[in-house]
Amino acid sequence: MVTPSLILPRQPDERWQQAKQLGVDSVVVHTLEIGDNQSQWTYDELRAMQNWFVDAGLTIDVIEGSVPIPDRVRLGEEGRDADIEVFKQFLRDCGDVGIPVVCYDWMAGTRWARTEAHLESRGGSYVTGFDNDKLGSPDHREAADVTADQLWEALEYFLEEVTPVAEEAGVKLGLHPDDPPRESLGDMPRIINSPEAYQRVVDSYDSEHNGITFCQGNFAAMGVDIPETIERFGEKINFIHFRDVEGDRDRFVETWHDDGPTDMFAAMHAYETHVDDDVPMRPDHVPTMAGEDNSNPGYHMLGRLFAIGYMRGLREGSQALEN
Repeated sequence: MVTPSLILPRQPDERWQQAKQLGVDSVVVHTLEIGDNQSQWTYDELRAMQNWFVDAGLTIDVIEGSVPIPDRVRLGEEGRDADIEVFKQFLRDCGDVGIPVVCYDWMAGTRWARTEAHLESRGGSYVTGFDNDKLGSPDHREAADVTADQLWEALEYFLEEVTPVAEEAGVKLGLHPDDPPRESLGDMPRIINSPEAYQRVVDSYDSEHNGITFCQGNFAAMGVDIPETIERFGEKINFIHFRDVEGDRDRFVETWHDDGPTDMFAAMHAYETHVDDDVPMRPDHVPTMAGEDNSNPGYHMLGRLFAIGYMRGLREGSQALEN
């Protein structure tokens, strides 16, 4: 059974109270939400943050965003071993304070890419979109010299180094898809863009701690059958982003959770049936609603509240189907 989670800021405000009012006690800390690009976490910072949440009846189940993996690790460049040691200590510290999942990505250069942030959707809400024809040429340092093989070598080296530490620390890794899941963004290659790529990842180091962040919108943009792909990777799914898109990897728009092309009930039933117990699932890339300023597109609170209710309804329906 999946566990509904919400991104919350690391300092208390009304969103903490809203989460409690919804009955949500599983927290995702995302650096987009906490208002900076923090990637170097000390043990004391992690401990203080977790303690603060626990005192409020909440627990951090996932850290994602700018975790300490600089691009020279993703590109396999000189100095990566020192960076990997920093990440290993980060995993040990997460384990010590009781944070069970770390979400990371392998997007070198530009990471999460959108070309539009004010697309009008239902009732005048705003959603984000991507159109590769509008992207232009992202400024990637020496991107022309980077190859997909180079990225694969670097990722497999990374997993060989860090997965044993994750196992010892009791922390599960969840690799996020490239967003958008294209073969390249500008001149920079991308490799985590298909189920076959994920199969290579999980086969490269066989461990429950080497797993997937199943960002459903990205898998939808890949054009795959969502329930079938959830079933395929079931026990390897360590974290879920519940969302949907209309379109494909070259051109898409985000949708309301109840208004996209994916059969969301079938997806939820697949998670409930094939994914291990207590895997955190959070609503992702929600619409910006009336009264919100769209200063952080996809990450405002009202859409999350709607999505949590929708997710719960789908989950209850799935459980009733089993009974």
